[in-house]
Amino acid sequence: MFGSAIGENVNNSDTNSYPLLREILRIKGLSLQATYTIRDLARIFVVSIRAIQNRVSSGQLISRNLPGRAKFLTQDIEDFLLDSRKGGR
Repeated sequence: MFGSAIGENVNNSDTNSYPLLREILRIKGLSLQATYTIRDLARIFVVSIRAIQNRVSSGQLISRNLPGRAKFLTQDIEDFLLDSRKGGR
C-alpha cells in the first residue's frame, strides 16, 4: 500500500469512476486511494519523483495544496491519464 497522508480507500462500489487509473492499479495489485503523494505517483508510473515534479511544473498534472503530504486527488490523476493520449482519435 502507499504512504498517502490520508491513506483512505475510495468506495469501490462505483467501478465506472476513474477507469484508467483503476486499470493501472488493478494490474499492479493496488487499491484506489482518495489522495496520492508525489512518491505514490512515481511508484505507480515507475518513474522518478523528478519526472512527476516536471509534469506538475509544465502544467500537465495538477498538484493541490492539501494538508499533510497528499498532493493529488484521484480525479486529477484520471484527468492526466485522459489528457495523455497520443495521436489522432
